[in-house]
Amino acid sequence: MNSTLPLIRHRALLQLEYEAEKAEYKEQSERMGLQARVRRGLCWYPIRSGRSYYNSLNQLVVEIENTEYDEDDNTCLFEYGKPVCFFRLGSDGKSHYLSHRCTVSYVEDNRRMVVVLPGSQALIDVQNSENLGIQLYFDETSYRTMFHALDDAINAKNNRLAELRDIFAGERKPQKLTFQPLSFPWLNPTQEQAVNEVLMAKDVSIVHGPPGTGKTTTLVEAIYETLHRETQVLVCAQSNMAVDWISEKLVDHGVNVLRIGNPSRVNDKMLSFTYERRFESHPDYPTLWSIRQAMRQIREQRKKGDSTHEKLSRLRDRATELEMRINASLFSEARVIASTLVGSANKVLVGHKFSTLFIDEAAQALEAASWIALRRASRIVLAGDHQQLPPTIKCFEAERQGLAETLMERIVKNVPECVTLLKVQYRMNDTIMKFSSDWFYNGQVTSAPNVKNRGILDLDIPMQWIDTSEEAEKACVSDSPENPDIQEIPEILENPEKISFEEQVMGHSHSKINKAEAQLTLTTLKDYIRKIGKEHFISEHLDVGVISPYKAQTQYLRSLIKHDDKLRPLRRHISIDSIDGFQGQERDIIVISLVRSNERGDIGFLTDLRRMNVAITRARMKLIIIGNAQTLGRHKFYRQLHEYVMKLHEETTQNKD
Repeated sequence: MNSTLPLIRHRALLQLEYEAEKAEYKEQSERMGLQARVRRGLCWYPIRSGRSYYNSLNQLVVEIENTEYDEDDNTCLFEYGKPVCFFRLGSDGKSHYLSHRCTVSYVEDNRRMVVVLPGSQALIDVQNSENLGIQLYFDETSYRTMFHALDDAINAKNNRLAELRDIFAGERKPQKLTFQPLSFPWLNPTQEQAVNEVLMAKDVSIVHGPPGTGKTTTLVEAIYETLHRETQVLVCAQSNMAVDWISEKLVDHGVNVLRIGNPSRVNDKMLSFTYERRFESHPDYPTLWSIRQAMRQIREQRKKGDSTHEKLSRLRDRATELEMRINASLFSEARVIASTLVGSANKVLVGHKFSTLFIDEAAQALEAASWIALRRASRIVLAGDHQQLPPTIKCFEAERQGLAETLMERIVKNVPECVTLLKVQYRMNDTIMKFSSDWFYNGQVTSAPNVKNRGILDLDIPMQWIDTSEEAEKACVSDSPENPDIQEIPEILENPEKISFEEQVMGHSHSKINKAEAQLTLTTLKDYIRKIGKEHFISEHLDVGVISPYKAQTQYLRSLIKHDDKLRPLRRHISIDSIDGFQGQERDIIVISLVRSNERGDIGFLTDLRRMNVAITRARMKLIIIGNAQTLGRHKFYRQLHEYVMKLHEETTQNKD
């Protein structure tokens, strides 16, 4: 097979995704109501503009405050590098967009944002506008960068990029160095093997890390050992959060990291290794700042016909010289350059090449994004798990035809000999882990002895499934008005004889919601906390994750907790989010609300089992699943999961007897 064909196909599918996302943005801007856009994390309104200044990269920025910040709502799609635009809300209730295209510099806790402006006129317009809001703009630049990267890979001939392309397609055999494997007593055998495979690989190596198997620990060790052999490496990931996480672990390991772009979590530790902070901390920066200020003053004060061109030219040359000197200093000191995959196209990296590229969370990155960074490297190490969250695809047709297949998946399929599976997990009770291991990893993942039997209560069953089809029957035969929890649902108050656990479609977003199931979810959580004991729950610093595949359900759950007298005092111990929001996280107790409940057996995107693998592997000690077993059980995965949990309960009951 011609190694360019998969890339040509991927490019065509990416074009479909580009057109679909552009059309979706247009629809959101023109047809979706303001409050709907706010709820979906697409915009902030109302906002207040704060101080403006030139940052260390000589960009004009303005601080923005979200004046209706809700600390319980973490639905925010703004992050570093995303394009945004400002709008005014007119008296006609419509959004009137300012013409300036701006960029997010960083976001703090969904309450404060720093935005890069294209010029002083944009600042004047923002500061003089009333009823101001800010909205995500269609990200044309990222797509353009991905298309260019794919074109480079497709057209590559007689160079390293062409060789890697052929290896990934299975047309050329990957090469390995041979040496006596190194010993790492602090790692388990498969982690040690993975590090050695990375060091031996001349072309490509994959660290396949199922949930809780210490993928990040292994990757950090592999990077650290690689730096004993190479001067500098490039470390990338799809998201800013993933880049922050691996960067922080490397810094803790004593590695000098230069982070290109601003972190998603703004704190002093994270900021201290960013390019921007390092740049302004350099001894030459005060001189550079003075020169830039002088240039701005000359431009502002010069009159028509003034001969200031020569003076400006001299200052510009001096500023360029200082910028190059600071850049050379920063890059020569850093051992790791860290950025998102798209961020690796940043102009500060122009001309930089690396022996090795590490991509973390590689199974969540579009293949096109991986090629952006690959153009800078001679070999590649990918780490991730293609049995967990895939890339987010908005175009159904592009997804159906295979756009979600990542470079990592393609290499796993074509070059299986370069894959090392991590086989010991350190997160979950063995009972919780086993179903995932059997279904997704051929039973190869086992539990470390120190977590195998971990639990919260004596004689507790680590997994529980509450079947809402049975709960609906119970509710219909009981006098539900006596149940204070059930009464909190307005629809049930109006029709107490008709307690419905049927799913509903939420308006414009078409997201699904199941209000009775949401209430049952919180009732179940309160019952379990009562069994633990509130004092014990707090003193042991136990934490809870409430997960749903649907954003509408998570938003409804948040609103219920906010008004619940028993759970409100415990809110700092409880996180509520979508499955995607819980990727890479873990909690002592996980409660999953599956939402889908209909007579057709339609479960929508719950057929993407990789998402469910993420959901059921977040719990350390207790996993509670709430869902309609009749609806979900028409799918083999959910039927077997339900049977697995029911069997646990039967065995436990028999043992007690």
